[in-house]
Amino acid sequence: MEIERNEITISMLVDGYQDDGEQGVVGYGGKLDIRPPYQREFVYASKQRDDVIRSVLKGFPLNVMYWACRDNGNWEVLDGQQRTVSICRYVAGEFSLDGLYFTNQPKDVQDRINNYELMVYLCKGDDSEKLEWFKIVNITGEALTAQELRNAVYAGPWLSDAKRYFSRTNCAAKGLSDGYVKANTLRQELLEKALRWIAGNSDIQIREYMGRHKDDQEVGELYSHFKKVIEWARETFPVKRDLLTSVDWGSVYAQHGHEKLNADKLEERISQLLGDDEIKKQWGIYEYVLDGDERHLNLRTFTKNQKTRAYEKQQGICSICNKRFMFNKMEGDHIMPWREGGLTVDSNLQMLCKDCNRKKSSN
Repeated sequence: MEIERNEITISMLVDGYQDDGEQGVVGYGGKLDIRPPYQREFVYASKQRDDVIRSVLKGFPLNVMYWACRDNGNWEVLDGQQRTVSICRYVAGEFSLDGLYFTNQPKDVQDRINNYELMVYLCKGDDSEKLEWFKIVNITGEALTAQELRNAVYAGPWLSDAKRYFSRTNCAAKGLSDGYVKANTLRQELLEKALRWIAGNSDIQIREYMGRHKDDQEVGELYSHFKKVIEWARETFPVKRDLLTSVDWGSVYAQHGHEKLNADKLEERISQLLGDDEIKKQWGIYEYVLDGDERHLNLRTFTKNQKTRAYEKQQGICSICNKRFMFNKMEGDHIMPWREGGLTVDSNLQMLCKDCNRKKSSN
């Protein structure tokens, strides 16, 4: 990787600035691709964006930016996209700072902004070198998510189409999954979720899927599966609650999507369970009504004080085998199980040795 240091003024940077949404963002007389395929969307919050402009106004240095040279002699932003877009948007009049747009600033302030010099390192190298450097220089600052890093490696026509469906503020997948999935589209969380649902939960499985489809022209398979999962969730659990967004619908669909289910009966049971104070993990109710596994609910357990009182009352003797044990060799047991209406109260507690408790639980 060849690297050359340059000073680029803001007036040079914003010359020809244009944001065409999905078509990309350009500047520097149309010769700079500000958002190449492996780059993420603009994710700075208003405070971060404003701080960039304040630094410029005060003449404070911004961190170094990196541009990579393309075969045609043009450039693409390797690092510094968020700062670059913040500057361009302010000069273009897309937001104000302390009530003042760029055009409202006094002439001397406008000149100071236009003449501000950005330290830019111009880099030349092959694609693999650029992507590796991109990951290195992005270790600091607004940290990249795992999916943003994957996007850097698997940039191509498939990823461009995937972003259209999953990575825009008002994208199709966001509208479809509203109320059932909570994810930041700009940080690629929705795309990552869709990939986990179709490929698997590990980073390796996701990368394998992206690598296999990198050169595909469209993302139909991925979106079709995502749509199938969400439509099943909507039909099976039509009553919207905040809890729905905590459910991993991809894995639930994989296990139960083939079953014939009665949505009305499921809702009746869900409504009952939501009033049960014994349940600590309420979003687990949706999986519980499908498979009956109490582990989804994280039921209340007896406190150490409750178990100590029961242990002393029983004088350390197991209620089933009648043998004496040390406290740490015994466990608190619901005399009447939770599924039969038993509560986690002193009157429903007995201390059992670990072996007896295991045997009782398996019956």
